[in-house]
Amino acid sequence: MFAYIKGTLEEKSSNYVVIDVGGIGYQIFMSNISINEIGEIGKNVKVHTYYYVREDNISLYGFLTKEELKMFELLLSVSGIGAKSAIAMLSNITPSSFAFAVVSNDIAKLKKVPGIGPKTAQRIVLELQDKLKAEQELAKVDDEQIDIQDNNDENISEAIAALQILGYNKKEIDKVFENMDKTDLSVEDLIKKGLSLLAR
Repeated sequence: MFAYIKGTLEEKSSNYVVIDVGGIGYQIFMSNISINEIGEIGKNVKVHTYYYVREDNISLYGFLTKEELKMFELLLSVSGIGAKSAIAMLSNITPSSFAFAVVSNDIAKLKKVPGIGPKTAQRIVLELQDKLKAEQELAKVDDEQIDIQDNNDENISEAIAALQILGYNKKEIDKVFENMDKTDLSVEDLIKKGLSLLAR
């Protein structure tokens, strides 16, 4: 319903902000990281939003980047995870670290997030990896992709999978990776560099 909200930052709390748009104050729940980074009271700000509707709850959730929004939507798609747990995860792990944890089966990293136990961490990895596999199968059907994995570099494969988890399609990732200097970069560095180029 709302793609983003742009207006004057009126209030910052521990788990939400209020943005004034034409005299209407929108209460938007956000991660601690985003609240700290959004800027000072009185500044003009823009946040990507998710309109969350349940029988007993209608709320707006906000994100400074599309990657954060995508991660939130992915987490909501996992059975047993609600909006509060998803926002708690965004307060404790970046989208690039989260995507890397999913593709590398790093249950231990996900378990460190408050409120996420071993079973939930396993469910996140299993369900999101299944989605990724389904997307990769679809991509093969449509396959005129650039072969950027000259020497089947495992790091590049994992980075591509992580970026796909964050919502980018294989073709746009291939274009960015084709011209990127990938020498001696770790998977996490490849993800971060890819994100910075894809977000332009």
